[in-house]
Amino acid sequence: MSLSKDSGYRSLPKAFSSSCSARFALALVLVAATLPTAFATEVITDARTLVRAAMDHWRGTNSYSEMTMTIHRPDWERSMSMRAWSEGDKLSLVRVTEPRKDAGNGTLLKDKEMWSFSPKINRIIKIPSSMMNQGWMGSDFSNKDISKSTDILDQYEHELITSEDVDGRTVYTVEAIPHEDAAIVWGKEVLKIRDDFVMLEEQYWDQDGVLVKVLRTSDIAEMGGRNVARVMRMSKLETPEEWTEMSITAIEFDLELPAGIFTLSNLRNPRQ
Repeated sequence: MSLSKDSGYRSLPKAFSSSCSARFALALVLVAATLPTAFATEVITDARTLVRAAMDHWRGTNSYSEMTMTIHRPDWERSMSMRAWSEGDKLSLVRVTEPRKDAGNGTLLKDKEMWSFSPKINRIIKIPSSMMNQGWMGSDFSNKDISKSTDILDQYEHELITSEDVDGRTVYTVEAIPHEDAAIVWGKEVLKIRDDFVMLEEQYWDQDGVLVKVLRTSDIAEMGGRNVARVMRMSKLETPEEWTEMSITAIEFDLELPAGIFTLSNLRNPRQ
């Protein structure tokens, strides 16, 4: 699916694809220059730097994407089409476009604050911190998951556990343990990151050392000038027959986003 002209940014020139690839290659060179020498030789010892690189790789400076979220339950299944914009790790906006009954529902994240809008009640509701771990739009993703919070960087200690060869690529396993004073619900998170910074898996373990839920990448594709996790599924260990899958249909990075896109006004009255 190609991105529509009303996606909220300027139409891209034909040379964008090659120039984007060139800029990404240059970015990798610049990143490698700031990392330990071991990183460049594929013997990564700085686990936190690896997690940071994976997050930056997914976000870019900013991004626009189109996706479909499918919520599956044993006796029913429903899908929603969405458009999403992000800038850095502090700003993001997600808006439902289909089906018609859900169209216009939106979520805005600014720093650590989150709002939702429902056209049916024509109200913007601020999501309190006590609700960040609740399901987002009835899915298996929590509000915290959708916010793509930097808590995994700021409030955890990271340790590189293993590295292994998988289909000719190096896959690193990082264990992230929350700081003792961190307001984190999880006992630990375990991340599997490929050597091109694609996040393959994220495990969520409770305080008793029990694995609760897993986010797995099932398809990787080159989109927007880089390899990205195109299909991701979140599932809970207690209810494996229930899951939510996010499928990216189009994505571009490092765009000129219009001013005012990450505002409550735009959340209520879309201009993009």
